[in-house]
Amino acid sequence: MTSTDTLPQRLFVAGEWRDGGGGTFADLNPATEEKLADVAAASAEDVDAAVAAARAQLSGEWAALPGSQRGRILHRVAELIERDAGTLARLEAMDVGKPLAQPSMLDIPNAARTFRHFAGWADKITGQVVPTDGYLGRPTHSYTRREPVGVIGAIIPWNTPLMIAAWKLAPALAAGNTVVVKPPEDAPLSILHLATLLQEAGLPDGVVSVLPGLGPVAGQALVDHPGVDKISFTGSPEVGRAIAMAAASSFKRITLELGGKSPQIILPDADLDAAVAGTAMGLFFNQGEVCAAGTRVLVHRSRYADVVEALAAAAAQQVLGDPLDPATTMGALVNRKQQERVLGYIEKGRSEGARIVAGGGRPEGAGFFVQPTIFADVDNDMTIAREEIFGPVGSVIPFDEPEEAIRIANDTSYGLAATLWTRDVAAAHTLAAQVRAGAVGVNGWAPIDAALPWGGMKTSGIGRELGWSGILANTEEKVVTVVL
Repeated sequence: MTSTDTLPQRLFVAGEWRDGGGGTFADLNPATEEKLADVAAASAEDVDAAVAAARAQLSGEWAALPGSQRGRILHRVAELIERDAGTLARLEAMDVGKPLAQPSMLDIPNAARTFRHFAGWADKITGQVVPTDGYLGRPTHSYTRREPVGVIGAIIPWNTPLMIAAWKLAPALAAGNTVVVKPPEDAPLSILHLATLLQEAGLPDGVVSVLPGLGPVAGQALVDHPGVDKISFTGSPEVGRAIAMAAASSFKRITLELGGKSPQIILPDADLDAAVAGTAMGLFFNQGEVCAAGTRVLVHRSRYADVVEALAAAAAQQVLGDPLDPATTMGALVNRKQQERVLGYIEKGRSEGARIVAGGGRPEGAGFFVQPTIFADVDNDMTIAREEIFGPVGSVIPFDEPEEAIRIANDTSYGLAATLWTRDVAAAHTLAAQVRAGAVGVNGWAPIDAALPWGGMKTSGIGRELGWSGILANTEEKVVTVVL
């Protein structure tokens, strides 16, 4: 077990560890409800200091580094993440409540892969020469440049903090930006450890600062700060909407990833064993606290009873417990508020007439646990099918024709992700084109990769992260025209 006593619990500002002007806040272990650490809380003055250091580096040592050198630093960060993978995975397991195997297999390797991917882009961000008709009868030489946006405020969610911090940091740094990171108050420890790795990798002081703290104080100060050029936020639509409104006053750039109510469509020809296993993963991975969780399971009526029975069995087989116990397959929700929220949705499903076939409550004892829950006989107009629950709760909905499945899938205010389960290649491509979602997986739930753009439509957000889209999101295009 990793002790938190020797790990960073203070602010990392301009290359120095310091106490926070906002005092401290308690970081709890969701599985035991015991305190992991008293973490320093940033004040508005701390945000000022971090932004000032970041702005200075836009014309300082960082700005002078060629892309190849930035790439070398990012490669080193990836190596250090892999070196400390065990520590980082344990921190995430204890802080978030997820089983240790999950960050070990996905979150930590993905974070390393993301830094390594964008290390390769750092010296390949180019513009283009654009031929024109000239200017007032004289020939011209016109070209474009891609330049850093500037200081980016990165606000990280608590469900996969290290991975999403990497998603925001790696492309921003590859493009030459500087970043002030606000970790989640419910799970800040892995990002604080990442700050030590950034420093060890040779990142100049001030290029990245990490400011744990409370959202209404540190987060708001970052959003409102006139020295911040862009906010990159992953979280709820409610907070995202508030950030967008605040950013509009100063025309800050924004990238917002705001969750989803993702469908998983099981067609009659699907490999049922694979579909059920993958669908269950999309429901119960990270306790369902995943923006792309496939919580609306749309099943062809000919397979409906079999899928309901199989998903109920999959829910019953989940082992709830200590995230560091190898036998545990599902951990605790991140805090009591989230536990009560999820239990409230389960009760709402009951009251609106959906049929519980598995779970439906919380186990006895300490910890913010909720039983994995499956509802059958769900109508897409029910609350549990409309609103993002962010917990281990699935709604199974029958359909008769693929056109009906697409209509139900698209009948939502969200549009982040979708999954199709089918052996029919033509159907897979046809239906993938018809689903209104930023990412569609076929015969696999949420197959994310650093090379693939990630982001949603509608209420699921604005903009994209990762891939070449991540570079575009972190640069401004400038036109230079020379009259010859």
